[in-house]
Amino acid sequence: MTWRLPDALQPNDDDRAVALLRAYYRRDEGRPLGVAYTGARFDCWDSTGTRARDTDRFTADDLVALRFLSIKVTADTVGALLCDRADEFNDLLEQVGQDRDLADLPDTELAGGSQWPAWWLHERLCTIDGVDWVTAGKLLARKRPRLIPMYDSVVREVVGAPVAFWPAMHQALRADGAALHRRLLRLRAAADLPTSISALRVFDVLAWMSGQPQRSSR
Repeated sequence: MTWRLPDALQPNDDDRAVALLRAYYRRDEGRPLGVAYTGARFDCWDSTGTRARDTDRFTADDLVALRFLSIKVTADTVGALLCDRADEFNDLLEQVGQDRDLADLPDTELAGGSQWPAWWLHERLCTIDGVDWVTAGKLLARKRPRLIPMYDSVVREVVGAPVAFWPAMHQALRADGAALHRRLLRLRAAADLPTSISALRVFDVLAWMSGQPQRSSR
């Protein structure tokens, strides 16, 4: 199937997209982040105050953040990420490099396929009992929110189930002088969201709200 934008991003008028973002984060009622949809807490959860310095290691806060997206976190997942295989995964996470906008990533970096550290880390995470492709991707998005787009069955259906989502998202963001990336940033500002919420997360929320707006557990 071919790539397509979520319905909220199809028209030139941004009003619907801004309304969906405000509804998800409850900005339309002047309430703090995280009180509308539980997933709104995913972006800013930092119970220990150490997230800024823990960019190259998986933490208990990252696993709690998954729960706000209704992801089941098993004992095997906790043990592997925080203890038994922590060095393996943290080393790979460090190899991914610092967070940066996916739209700025050169085409050649993704062209390496499984040689790109992010691809390799995703594959390795999926070897943990209880971690599937959705969970692995959201763990990576938690650590590199500007670089790694979140992807699940709802978003997959909304965008047309491209064969490879990361490259498809990358191409869409970079097309026409990064027009989509710049639009997502404008929508974030129009919805009065903090800059800590990445352009990729804005896209994810709009895609998910287009697919299942009636649920509150994401």
